[in-house]
Amino acid sequence: MATGFFTDTTVCIGCKACEVACKEWNQLPDDGFVFSGMSYDNTVMLGASTWRHVAFVERRRNDDFSWLMMSDVCKHCRSAACLEVCPTGAIVRTEFGSVYVQPDICNGCGYCVVACPFGVIDRREDDGRAWKCTLCYDRQRGGLEPACAKACPTDSIRFGEVDELRRLAEARVSTLHGEGVSDAYLYGVDQPGTDGLNAFFLLVDEPEVYNLPPDPSTPTKVAASSWSHVLAAGAALLGATVVAVVGGRQR
Repeated sequence: MATGFFTDTTVCIGCKACEVACKEWNQLPDDGFVFSGMSYDNTVMLGASTWRHVAFVERRRNDDFSWLMMSDVCKHCRSAACLEVCPTGAIVRTEFGSVYVQPDICNGCGYCVVACPFGVIDRREDDGRAWKCTLCYDRQRGGLEPACAKACPTDSIRFGEVDELRRLAEARVSTLHGEGVSDAYLYGVDQPGTDGLNAFFLLVDEPEVYNLPPDPSTPTKVAASSWSHVLAAGAALLGATVVAVVGGRQR
């Protein structure tokens, strides 16, 4: 049974406990301690040394101001672009349904970096290899939940079996709708381009506001669609050629 994350952005308080816990457990290097100028967001984005990123979105509507906060992470897609394009077999699907990069096999080619529709995976400057969230594979094998979910004080990050998380998420959306939060919806549960995400989110605004793609897709699905268009165009061209030849003979 696949495990994953359900991240409820409506109860995220931006404390960054998940970021700190992730870095501490996985012994990730710091991000340079630079001032980004992006509100309270000092890590800016996911990367080779940032496997959890708490986004602070300042939302202004007319005279109203509000915060949108979201702890972003690798989506561990059911149809994973990074896994599809990896030429060395360094990226595998684990027994927990997560997508895992084996650092001892990665050759640093970077194909996975450009293939990921979420911009999650990245290479470190020091060794050139690709890195991203492992869904705390080592902790799961020991019967523990991932460090980020363990550290979250508001249960914004919920960890468990994906099917159970989905039931919890749907119930949460229903509750919010009953409380008047009509904008609440689930992102990534049934996504055609990725066959669904094992790490999905409850949002209250458009995906682009959270820096998420509205319609992500893996290369194989994009290629299949592209080839269908090519074949259709080829068939139309062939038909036009046949008509032209037959018409010319008749004259």
